[in-house]
Amino acid sequence: MNTTWHFPVMIFASFILFFAVIWIVIGKAEFSSKIKKIILLSLICVVAGMLFGKYGANWGLPWWIYYPVPMLVNVFLPPVVLRMTGRQVGIYLLLSFMSAPFVHAFFSFFLSWNEYMPFWKIPSLQSLVQ
Repeated sequence: MNTTWHFPVMIFASFILFFAVIWIVIGKAEFSSKIKKIILLSLICVVAGMLFGKYGANWGLPWWIYYPVPMLVNVFLPPVVLRMTGRQVGIYLLLSFMSAPFVHAFFSFFLSWNEYMPFWKIPSLQSLVQ
């Protein structure tokens, strides 16, 4: 079974979730006024971060580089670029740390796609029904 198309779908879902997190954190008015910055952040944090994480292992990088680097970019870059307040940073960190497990749980449970966070095994709905 060819699963190469799973990764772009997961990137897209993560991209949308990143937008939602930012929108929740900074509000509709600020989101609209900073949309260009948010799109650029999304490309860096989500797309580049996921590509670096996925292919870092293939490039021979140790896990402690290809896993934490994208995470640290996601932790520090949006609050700095969007000039979030302390309260906003707290909400952002909470939601952003919850988003990756949420995406993994969704794809694992509903579609049996386990490659987003392969070290965390979640049974699929299909396996539970059988």
